[in-house]
Amino acid sequence: MRIRVITVEREYGSGGAIIARRLAERLGWKLWDEELTAEIARVAQVDRRVAASCDERVDSLLYRLFKVYARGSYERALPIGEARPFDTDRMFSTLERVIQDVSSHGPCVIVGRGSTYFLRDRSDAFHVFVYASVEEKLHRLKGIGQSEKEARQLIEEIDRDRAAFIRHYFGSEWPHRPFYNLMINSKLGDEYVIETLLQQVAAVEKHAPREAASV
Repeated sequence: MRIRVITVEREYGSGGAIIARRLAERLGWKLWDEELTAEIARVAQVDRRVAASCDERVDSLLYRLFKVYARGSYERALPIGEARPFDTDRMFSTLERVIQDVSSHGPCVIVGRGSTYFLRDRSDAFHVFVYASVEEKLHRLKGIGQSEKEARQLIEEIDRDRAAFIRHYFGSEWPHRPFYNLMINSKLGDEYVIETLLQQVAAVEKHAPREAASV
């Protein structure tokens, strides 16, 4: 069996999006991150800034939760713009359709957006969850220009909202450990995470049960 899809879920600030990009480059696979946000916006016929935005204004809880998940890897808040609001149930259906579609077109790496939960039953998918200590996340976020106060607030709020999104739409906890092939601390560095991930993917491919040959 060959792995054709790798989903990378992550705690905010753990570096999971950067790791996913470098992993896709190493494999020569398609990365679905910002491009996925653009595709969601295209299919839903809404402004891309809306699909990529974080909760920077007062909305209904479910709208805010969807926006957190739709924003994917963005570690900085983006402007919302004037596009009409999403209906969260309609957008959830769009998100599922887009993820199922892009995952069926060649090998790819997908960042967040509930992709692990949507693709949990695919035998050719490998699911990884990247986490880190608060200190490590603060170090990474301050490295891209966030203040410590802002970083601490976002670390708490974004992951809390991601967990609420998953509970509402999937009736599951976030992260739900049985869904992941690998959960890894990014403290030892991005290269370490990528090498470990690739080793685990190779092990899964080697040891996965083969389908019985037809007779």
